Amino acid sequence: MVYNWLNSIQRQIYPSVCVLCGDKGTNDLALCSSCRAHLPTNFRPCSCCALPLPIGSDGHLCGQCARQSPAFQRIHAPFLYLSPMDHLVRSLKFHQQFSYSRLLGHLLADHLLSQDYRPPEIILPVPLHKQQLRERGFNQSAELAGRLSRELKLDWSTRLLHKTRHTLPQHGLNKQQRRKNLKKCFKFDNSQGFTHIAIVDDVVTTGSTASEIARTLKQQGVKSVEIWALARTP
Repeated sequence: MVYNWLNSIQRQIYPSVCVLCGDKGTNDLALCSSCRAHLPTNFRPCSCCALPLPIGSDGHLCGQCARQSPAFQRIHAPFLYLSPMDHLVRSLKFHQQFSYSRLLGHLLADHLLSQDYRPPEIILPVPLHKQQLRERGFNQSAELAGRLSRELKLDWSTRLLHKTRHTLPQHGLNKQQRRKNLKKCFKFDNSQGFTHIAIVDDVVTTGSTASEIARTLKQQGVKSVEIWALARTP
């Protein structure tokens, strides 16, 4: 109640302005309707890993998922990691534009509601190693998970899934190197016996992080793992 009351006052004093063009925001969000319509939508994603499928492609799965099902059940990624979505994500991730987390969290929640998603028992953000968390000062995936929790009225936690060792930055590594880099670097406490979990991330590139986390969770008895991300690298 207090949170909603403060938000209502803040919206009246500081009306939303589009972070991309400066026009008036729509629906109390920092994005106007025109810029929202021009975000790079992931129109034809693989129904499993959300990789954008080529125009004219038959079926609903990419070649990789058709050959071998990944450890996770599905990735939800409503946008492509192209301009201006890449700007919004980087502004939150590297420039601490925390106000963007509300906008980005709403966009992802809006997509999930439009897909008639099956609510998980809990939302978990992709964790950072403690060294990386000290360097950055915050976890952008946790910022998004917190916003999704409010929007969708779901429980979330940063205490159950941990990254146990520092790894090389994923950018610059190929898919095989990414998989090796992340192998056995996550630890999950499933003492509460969860069976359906959603993992929140900002961007999915090769799916290596998603796959390693899903394998870790399933080793602890989780049956269904979904990945909720803002964007997929084309």
